[in-house]
Amino acid sequence: MLISHNLTDDFNYEGVIYDKRPCLDFQGNPVDGVYNAWIIMDNPRQYNSYTTNMVKGVIMAMRQASNDRSVSSIIFTAAGDKAFCTGGNTKEYAEYYAGNPQEYKQYMRLFNDMVSSILMNDKPVICRVNGMRIGGGQEIGMACDFSIAQDLARFGQAGPKHGSAPDGGSTDFLPLFVGIENAMFSCTVCDPWSAHEAMRHGLLTEIVPALKVNGEFIANPMVHTDKWINDKGEMIYGTPKSGQALADAKAMMKSGEVDLALLDAAVEKIATKLMMLMPNCLSKTINSLRKHKLEHWDKNKESNRDWLALNMMTEAKAGFKAFNEGVRGHQECDFIKLRQMLAEGHPWDDALFAAIEPKVKK
Repeated sequence: MLISHNLTDDFNYEGVIYDKRPCLDFQGNPVDGVYNAWIIMDNPRQYNSYTTNMVKGVIMAMRQASNDRSVSSIIFTAAGDKAFCTGGNTKEYAEYYAGNPQEYKQYMRLFNDMVSSILMNDKPVICRVNGMRIGGGQEIGMACDFSIAQDLARFGQAGPKHGSAPDGGSTDFLPLFVGIENAMFSCTVCDPWSAHEAMRHGLLTEIVPALKVNGEFIANPMVHTDKWINDKGEMIYGTPKSGQALADAKAMMKSGEVDLALLDAAVEKIATKLMMLMPNCLSKTINSLRKHKLEHWDKNKESNRDWLALNMMTEAKAGFKAFNEGVRGHQECDFIKLRQMLAEGHPWDDALFAAIEPKVKK
């Protein structure tokens, strides 16, 4: 009888699905007794943003898959085709954690453990990017060892727009992927990248089409995918289209349907390749490469946790409430008014919060 090294054998966390699926050989046939563990965030109505309970579920699922002797690889993904993850659940943030730093500090302990459960896993972790990967979703995605995306997905940060800093991994990991200049722009300005642009920057392992028009897969029509350089010598591959080209692209999007069959095939293909390797040699190689992420993550995660907790008294309290209580297009604070009041020495009090909140409400 083999000893179980799981913390619990009772996996029951709302919002997270744990599913073992047989590995496939190179001919696409199921392999007896060897599996990929699919860890699926299941909150599509809120773009798979993770609640506190979901964070616990991911930690326990990662631990369970890591310990399972029959598991070859972990596929970390989410429900639907709109979003892999948009980060923490802003409704929960605004209604419970805002103004509550001691509670948010405990939550961030769980978040840090979620990231570490990926970075310290005994199995390779493949991020199946089924839709946009934004904010904390970008951070848990970058903690994975591989990222394969459908090419309608978008990638980026949102922290400074909504009262936080991307200190849950992006300030540690993103420069390793894309260089300091691109990381600086993404983490501060928060303009999202298309999947093609993210691939060009080195953020992804592979991208595949997901839009089917007249029964045929086509590349994302919303961005430039046909050439790398325009007639001015500028790099345009992956950048958004404009003008009539954008209008035509939107019409094409409406005429098609999203199909993630190619994404699943690409994920299964790399999982098969990983199965066909010596398991301990594979694990050692992955852990040696993860050290580059862990060097920054382990150095910064606790001080970042302290700051993020205290920030819940000021900018995060304002930003998350604005996002939760505003309507689409009006979910950000009045940044000019905020800067004007702070320049006058106004304290962070109820009058300031009221003055900078979005004026259009649900």
